[in-house]
Amino acid sequence: MASFFIKVSSTHGKWVYGILAVLTLIAAWQIRLIQIDTDPENMLPEEHPQRVIHNEVKQTFSMYDAIVVGVVATQSHDNAGRENAGRENGVIYSPELLKNIHALTEYILQLDGVVTQDVMALSTVDNIRQGSDGALNFSWLMPTAPKDTVQALEVKHAVERLPMLYNTLVSETGKAAAIYVPIVDKNQSYAIGQAIRQFIAKLPETQSVNGDWHITGLPIAEDQFGKEMFVQMGIAAPAAGLMIFLLLFVFFRNIPLIVAPMVVAMATVIITMGSLIGMGFTVHIMSSMIAIFLMPIAVVDAVHILSEFSDRYKPGESAASVIQTVVGHLYKPMLFTSLTSSAGFFSLMLTPIPPVQIFGAYIGMGILLAFIVTLTFIPAYISRMSPKALAKLQQAMHTPHSQNRTLLQKMTEALRVIALRYKGVLLVAFALVCGVSVWGISQIQINDNPVRWFKADHEIRVADTALNKEFAGTYNAYIVLKNSANAIDAKALLNQSPLPDELAAWSKGALSELAVAHSDNKLTVLAMAIDDALFEGYSDAAIAVLEDLAEKVDAARVQGNVFQQPEYLAVVSQLQAFLTEHPLVGKSQSLADIVKVVNRELLSGDPLDYRLPHSQQAVAQHILQYQSSHRPQDLWHFVTPDYQQTLIWLQLTSGDNQDMTQVINAVNGYFEDNPLPEGLTHQWAGKAYLNVVWQDNMVAGMLDSLLSAFLIVFVMMVLLFRSFVFGILAMLPLTITITFIYGAIGLVGKDYDMPIAVLSALTLGLSVDFAIHFLARAREIYRQTGDVNFTLNAMFDEPASAISRNALVIALGFTPLLLAPLVPYITVGVFLASIMAISALVTLLVLPAAMFLLKPWVFPKE
Repeated sequence: MASFFIKVSSTHGKWVYGILAVLTLIAAWQIRLIQIDTDPENMLPEEHPQRVIHNEVKQTFSMYDAIVVGVVATQSHDNAGRENAGRENGVIYSPELLKNIHALTEYILQLDGVVTQDVMALSTVDNIRQGSDGALNFSWLMPTAPKDTVQALEVKHAVERLPMLYNTLVSETGKAAAIYVPIVDKNQSYAIGQAIRQFIAKLPETQSVNGDWHITGLPIAEDQFGKEMFVQMGIAAPAAGLMIFLLLFVFFRNIPLIVAPMVVAMATVIITMGSLIGMGFTVHIMSSMIAIFLMPIAVVDAVHILSEFSDRYKPGESAASVIQTVVGHLYKPMLFTSLTSSAGFFSLMLTPIPPVQIFGAYIGMGILLAFIVTLTFIPAYISRMSPKALAKLQQAMHTPHSQNRTLLQKMTEALRVIALRYKGVLLVAFALVCGVSVWGISQIQINDNPVRWFKADHEIRVADTALNKEFAGTYNAYIVLKNSANAIDAKALLNQSPLPDELAAWSKGALSELAVAHSDNKLTVLAMAIDDALFEGYSDAAIAVLEDLAEKVDAARVQGNVFQQPEYLAVVSQLQAFLTEHPLVGKSQSLADIVKVVNRELLSGDPLDYRLPHSQQAVAQHILQYQSSHRPQDLWHFVTPDYQQTLIWLQLTSGDNQDMTQVINAVNGYFEDNPLPEGLTHQWAGKAYLNVVWQDNMVAGMLDSLLSAFLIVFVMMVLLFRSFVFGILAMLPLTITITFIYGAIGLVGKDYDMPIAVLSALTLGLSVDFAIHFLARAREIYRQTGDVNFTLNAMFDEPASAISRNALVIALGFTPLLLAPLVPYITVGVFLASIMAISALVTLLVLPAAMFLLKPWVFPKE
């Protein structure tokens, strides 16, 4: 196979150039079709049970993703001749601030993509109170902006009497107010957020109170990350390419020569990304990093070829002949390093996370593509370099005072001394490091939160911190209680009734209506059909039968309206009381809260009457009263029309998976101690909960993929070297590097998130790369010399230099990511640089010591 690549590149160089150019141009044309996807829901397959439940809950209860707009009052000044509302009554209740809040709300209601009927703001909700005649009175809480402090205080007193608004629309401290903006499509959240920001910038300045405006919420965090990720893609990859170019120039001091690996890298990245986009896949947070991952990896084989070529080539020799020798010599190690690296990434396809599967598949294919392009393009390019350029290469690489050569020599010489003089100490030291690292791995905390994908000083993070400090929470989770007991069947009820012959036609018509009626509404349809029949002039006997059937239907409807029954609402209320005590739950809301408020206002307005009524009939009357409000649709956010399901809305101050998991465990523990009534079940939904589900899936999937890939790579190493001992040695740097890196993550307290999880695949692929080259060259030198000491010393000449060059190129090639504004990119930059540095050091320090320790098996005598 090596001879095939050499023949193609040496005899058909122009064809190689042409085919590569055409493929690159076709792929580049596909990139115009790019679609960004940052929705964490897509971390789960569409058919995943929890995702299906989540979407069903949103549809059943008409729950929309929402942007949270908040203003925090930061300063209050005395105004001559009037009371300082900020000092005594809550800074936010300044007429000036309330005027701005009212104006902003009116603007938001006009925006396309906003679910206007569900916008929650001081001017769009009801004030519920008892009227003068004892009936319930619904009036807009703040129909117009208050003109003075007196009117502002009226708003304050009304809010504090309504538990569903208090600490949701206005903070308990009275220093902040919020507007909840539900949106039709979460992909519009960034555009809507930008429109709101622009309007806020035009609001008149307040004199008595200063207000800091913030916009947050998971939808806008995810969408804004997508916009900034797209920009970052256009900056990070070219920056990494520039860094690699500069490093290659430092090492080889020959621009025509280093153009070749840069062409390989750019062609590999463009063809891979173009293929992904052209196949219709969206670019997720992981696939956005494909270019950054492939850029340094694609030049690895090229650097090995250039390093050996620059050492072997002498003036006057045929460049084509030398490059053919070099490629033939390096073909097998490069093949296996490419296969093992791609195997590490292909293993990610075993995870149950679609974006990670796509990322692994295309990185794996990109590595194999880079291998093919390297073996065809590099020889074709070098064999056609001018004698003048090759002479400059020799002058740069073999001048004794060449600075880059001296630095590499000093580094490799120091490593030679340490590795060969302190073999036993090194093995003991690395064994101790591995022991500590294993303990560190046990301390790893699995956690993620899309808001934390931004730096701490980013406007999204600042807003998240400020608003969650003031309010009950901007993160949502839902608990749905569902009656799973068999409901009375309307059709069976009708068929079982002894109807006289004169009602046969009516019965047939009623059955037809039931056949097309929704399952939640069949009893109501039957009741209406009976009411109509009672006025049709049937005989007294038929009327008596219909009245008897009507009573049975009414009884069935009462029995079926589970969450109209006080004892079931009490179950909801008791769960809410438990949740209130949990430090991570800022607040919960449910149908029980609506019923309690209506009950209080109907009876006396006294806080003592803020309770559930004692009869189902009273609950039904309270609900009917509430439906006379300006926002009757709010009722169906908490209960289904058949009263078989009810929703409890949890407001959380943290969106971290760890915190959501604590809440889930607390609720599960509560239900173990306080079992739900027979027939009731509970399930979770909401973005915060869904993030926990995909994170758990990712961790389990990553472990499976890592173990599978580890086994596959080990088998490949045994086959490559035809030796079980060499297979173990090849896996040694990989094992130590993975253990150390993940142990360090646990020790420093870094959260195990999505970018960290996929780095295991890169560690597996690249760490074994250095080991393959080291062991292959050591075996070859020993076969030529038969001298163990000479072999180990010789390994710190050209082989160690090539490994060091590669490690530096890849490690430093990722350093531009440290300047990125997005945390996942910074994480990848830091840990990839660390992985390369550590794996190179382990290869050069541990392998010689281990090989010497296993000398009888590694270096057998002829």
